[in-house]
Amino acid sequence: MSLKRAGVLGATGSVGQKFILLLSSHPQFKLHKLGASFRSAGKAYKDAVTWRQTATIPESATELTVVECKASEFADCDVVFSGLDSDAAGDIEKEFRDAGLVVLSNAKNFRRAPDVPLVVPLINVSHLDVIARRLEAVASENKKKPGYIICNSNCSTAGLVVPLGALQEKFGPLDIVVVTTLQAISGAGFSPGVPGFDILDNVVPYISGEEDKLEWETRKILGSVDANTSEFVLQNDTKVSAHCNRVPVTDGHLECVSIKFKQQPAPSLEEVKRGLRDFVSEPQRLGCPSAPSHAIYVLEEENRPQPRLDRDRDGGYAVSVGRIRPDPVFDYKFVVLSHNTVIGAAGSGVLIAETLLAKGLL
Repeated sequence: MSLKRAGVLGATGSVGQKFILLLSSHPQFKLHKLGASFRSAGKAYKDAVTWRQTATIPESATELTVVECKASEFADCDVVFSGLDSDAAGDIEKEFRDAGLVVLSNAKNFRRAPDVPLVVPLINVSHLDVIARRLEAVASENKKKPGYIICNSNCSTAGLVVPLGALQEKFGPLDIVVVTTLQAISGAGFSPGVPGFDILDNVVPYISGEEDKLEWETRKILGSVDANTSEFVLQNDTKVSAHCNRVPVTDGHLECVSIKFKQQPAPSLEEVKRGLRDFVSEPQRLGCPSAPSHAIYVLEEENRPQPRLDRDRDGGYAVSVGRIRPDPVFDYKFVVLSHNTVIGAAGSGVLIAETLLAKGLL
């Protein structure tokens, strides 16, 4: 199978750099176009970027010439990964979609659109059925293949919904979810980010817009596709309350979660652990290259998960859950850890692309 040609928008930013790392030696995709602002256009990538990853710049990217984020520059790409900031993403991603391109976006701009899939690939690949239906419709009418946008979720939402989705699949919908996040500074990006003197020896108990994203996105991801396979139905029966905090950790979002099941009596503690441990995601079943060997690692050590020790499990594509125990107010409480720049950002986009390819949608 020939490699699919991949473009990256916002290639000089933090998410764009992560996309480049994950795609540089990918067995199904090759870096083809790198887009950034007009100030970087025309430069070799190595001269345009301030590289901030721990790995060196991949050779496949160093000599690529940066172009402006215009659809005409990316017309020969099979898929475009967008690491653009939300200030720029809306108009640019719409232009790319209208030009017939496939855009996998890390930005928030289209997440609430009723016809745009909001996908955490370990949980709700079924939402891609909306795309499959559109492609079937145009094929039957011999129309030109349309472009489309698929969004991955906010980084903190991604880690939360994996255990929630696994438990919902096994035991039915949840009634109440209360989550307190301890979020790594890499989630704020490089600039402006979180200034060192604000975060060192400190915890910042506010991240602009974060709590609303967690509370709303969770209900879309755990929801369903309508009867016409055209829009999404929110899981409004599940009430979600979030407290979000920035902590002095480089990578890895930790989340303390309490849940109450809608159906009572609730499953036993061992049933909950087994439901999480035995969960298998659709990308695993499809054999996607980046799919983790275990979607969820259940950790029994009393002081795990921890960001430094557990964030890189299965390349950062897996989620770790520990301290699963009864909750005196709700049913159960536990701690979730996810790698916010892999399964919470660029890695989620790459895994969505692999899933689209496996399902014949790319």
